[in-house]
Amino acid sequence: MLKKALAIILLAVSAFTASAEFRWGPQVGYNYSDFYWKQDLVSSKGTSGFQAGLVGEVMIPGIGFGIDFGLLYNMHGGKVDFGERPVWSTDGYGNESVWLHQLSVPLHLRFKYTRFGGLERTIAPFAYAGPEFNFTLGHGGNAPLEYPAGSVGVQVGLGAELFQRLQVSLSYTWGLTYEIRTIKLDNFSARSQHWGVHVAWFF
Repeated sequence: MLKKALAIILLAVSAFTASAEFRWGPQVGYNYSDFYWKQDLVSSKGTSGFQAGLVGEVMIPGIGFGIDFGLLYNMHGGKVDFGERPVWSTDGYGNESVWLHQLSVPLHLRFKYTRFGGLERTIAPFAYAGPEFNFTLGHGGNAPLEYPAGSVGVQVGLGAELFQRLQVSLSYTWGLTYEIRTIKLDNFSARSQHWGVHVAWFF
C-alpha cells in the first residue's frame, strides 16, 4: 500500500512539474478523534492527539489549482468503554484508552484564490479534498483489540495562506476502512473520524 501511495504522488507531481510551482515545508497539527463502531455495542468518547511532518504543494500559476501531499506522523485515538459488556468486563477490561501511531500520506486536490488585486500577498483562502493513506506504526492502551496494517480515509479542509508562507487550515477526515477490531468478536470493528487544525510554513 505504501509503494502504491508513493507512486501516485510521484506521478501526480511529475505531471505538474513542467509548468507548476513547487514548495515544501514542515507542518504541525492538533486533532480530535473518535471511533465509530460497526454496531452499537459499546460507547466511545473522543480524545486529543497531534500530527507532525513535512508537506508539499504544487500549484499551477494563474489558475489557482494544484495538489498537496505530505508525510506525517499521526497520533490519534479514543476512549472505549469495554466494561459495558460482559464479553470484555469479565476479562477485567473497563473504560480503556486506545491510541494509534500512524504514518499518514495525504494527497489532495486544492484550490487557492489569488485574484485579490495584490491582497493575496497578505492573505489567500484555499480549500482542499482528497484521500489519506495511513500505515500503522504502533498502538497503545490496554484494550482487547487487533489492528490492521493500515487504513484509508477522505479529508476535506479550508484555510488561509498568510504572507505567502504561513498556512493555517481546519480539516475533517472520514475513515473509509476500519482501524481497530475486537479480538473476541471478529466482525466488530470501528472507523476513525477526526477534526484537525494544521499550521504549515512553506519555503
